[in-house]
Amino acid sequence: MEEGKPRVDLLCDGSSVIIDCHTHYTTAPPQFKAWRDRQVAAIRDGAQAPSPDDLAITDDEIRESIEHNQLKVMIARGSDLTVLSPRASFMAHHIGDLRVSLTWSRICNDLCYRVTKLFPQYFALGAMLPQSPGVPPSTVIPELRRAVEELGAVCVNLNPDPTGGFWNGPPLTDPTWYPVYEALTELDVPAMLHVSTTCNPAFHTTGSHYLNADTAVFMQLLESDLFAHFPTLQFVIPHGGGAVPYHWGRFRGIAMRENRPGPESLLRNIFFDTCVYHQPGIDLLAEVIPTQNLLFASEMIGAVRGVDPDTGNYFDDTKRYLDSTPHLDESQRAAIFEGNVRQVYPRLDTLLKSQGR
Repeated sequence: MEEGKPRVDLLCDGSSVIIDCHTHYTTAPPQFKAWRDRQVAAIRDGAQAPSPDDLAITDDEIRESIEHNQLKVMIARGSDLTVLSPRASFMAHHIGDLRVSLTWSRICNDLCYRVTKLFPQYFALGAMLPQSPGVPPSTVIPELRRAVEELGAVCVNLNPDPTGGFWNGPPLTDPTWYPVYEALTELDVPAMLHVSTTCNPAFHTTGSHYLNADTAVFMQLLESDLFAHFPTLQFVIPHGGGAVPYHWGRFRGIAMRENRPGPESLLRNIFFDTCVYHQPGIDLLAEVIPTQNLLFASEMIGAVRGVDPDTGNYFDDTKRYLDSTPHLDESQRAAIFEGNVRQVYPRLDTLLKSQGR
C-alpha cells in the first residue's frame, strides 16, 4: 500500500477499526501559536488582548497541517481513527486567569473541531477545559457542555494540576470537583486525566511532570471513595499509568495497610492508555493490567518523535509493541485496538455507528 493512501477497505466496509484514543494537534498552523503569544503578552493589559477573530486559519491550511503529518503517519502505522485534542503543553492553565483560559480553550477546541469536520473518517474531538488555579472547578462546565453538545466531543482532558507543577490545589477527590463529575456522567463522556506544561523548574514537562501526575492521581483515587459517589464516572490515565503498573504491588500493600479496597477495585472506573515507548514497558503493562482496562493510544506526533536506534522504529509507534507482545492473543489485541475504546467512549461508538463502522 502506498504510504498516505487511505485504507478504504478498513474504513468503509464495517470491519474492524483501529482507534487511537490519545493524540494532540501538535502540527497546527504557525499563526495559532502566534495568536497565543499575543494573548499571553497582553495578560497584564486586557485591552491589548487579541480578539479571537484575529486568528485567521483557512481550511486549506488545516488540511496541509494534517495531511502531511498526523494523517500520513497514522495511516502508515495502521490506525484508522484518532481522538484528537488540543496540544497538551499548550493548555497551560496556569497562565493568566479564567478569562484567558476560557478564550484560549474555546479557540483550541474550535480548531480541533474544524479538523474533525474536514476529516470526519479519521478524527474525533477530544476537548480541553478552561481550568484556572484558585477558581472552582465548576467554572469549566459551560465549555464542557458546549464542546460535547455543540462540537461533538467524545471525551475531555481534565488537568489534575492547573497550577503547572506546584500541586497546591485540591485533589481530584475533593468535593469541589463533584459538579464536574456530575456533568461528565450526565453527558456520558470520560475524562483523560492529563496535565499540561509545568512552570516548576524541578520537573521536566514530558519526562517527569506527566508521569508524576499519572501516578499521583491513581493514588488519590485509591485513597478515596469517589466512585461510590459516581459509580459510572470513567477516567483514562495516560502514558501507561506512569509508575502504576510497575508498582502495582506497592499500591496493593498500601491499601491493605490502610484497610482500604485494593487497586483492583478501581478498575471498574479507571483505564490506561498504551503511550509507552518500548517493548518491555508494553509487555509489563499487558501483563499487569487486565486487557479490558487498556486502550490503544500513541500520542503521536507528540512527546517522543525520534527513531529508537536499537530497533530502527519510531518510539511512539505503539501499535508495533502491542502486535509483538507475547502477553496478548488476537482477541485481546482487538479489544485494546477497538472494543474497549468504544465502550469507554460511548459517544465515539455512536459516531462510528453513524458512519457505518
